Amino acid sequence: MRTFARGLLVIEVLGQTHGGQSLAEVAEKARLPRTAVRRFLLTLIDMGFVRTDGKRYRLTPRVLRIGLSYLSSLPYWRDAQLALEELRARIDQSCALSVLDGEDLVYVLRQHAKRILPMSPSLGSRLPAHAVSMGRVLLAGLSDAELDAYLAGATFKRLTRATIVAAAPLRREVLRAREQGYAWVAGELDESICGLAVPVRDRDGQTVAAMNVSLATGEFTEAEAVAQFLGELRVAASRLRASSR
Repeated sequence: MRTFARGLLVIEVLGQTHGGQSLAEVAEKARLPRTAVRRFLLTLIDMGFVRTDGKRYRLTPRVLRIGLSYLSSLPYWRDAQLALEELRARIDQSCALSVLDGEDLVYVLRQHAKRILPMSPSLGSRLPAHAVSMGRVLLAGLSDAELDAYLAGATFKRLTRATIVAAAPLRREVLRAREQGYAWVAGELDESICGLAVPVRDRDGQTVAAMNVSLATGEFTEAEAVAQFLGELRVAASRLRASSR
């Protein structure tokens, strides 16, 4: 199992840069011996996940099978694509769906409006959960013990002057999101972007994902965004709940 985990780590490292990496670079980033990394790379080449020109190693399209296997396993995946497309068409704003992975949220769907914002994450993009609306909603869906563990161990990087980087005020915002059923975050990831997010729950009421609308800073106050978009977000999220098993 340890060898399997190291092999997955090598794949992850290879996906962090463009243009391929040398054996030495992969070993350094993975913090593994070069001899071990060489064995992993040779195996991955045999399996078709990696190719090389003899000096640099690159991932192949076959790696997409791993990620797409996760997406296709989500019971609400097909409905989510249609729900986001229709939501974007109704509100004419960028919207997205994400899940929690450690300290980050990961985008699993994204629909861009015609007016593209400076920050435009795509499928698979990762953002720090503490600084965005979908992250706050996903954290609000954790149990108290899980939230305590996150707050005790996470790294809260300051990204703008508005970013909350202390555990106590972040806890208050997460609990506020849990109580009101949505999260509003303004300018904490990027000063030009605000977000309004709601939880996507399964049939047991557990939070399994988050859905949001991204807005340009200054266009809407929290009250205005809630009045205009919260109902639409909740309707779209309820469609996914109905399809969750």
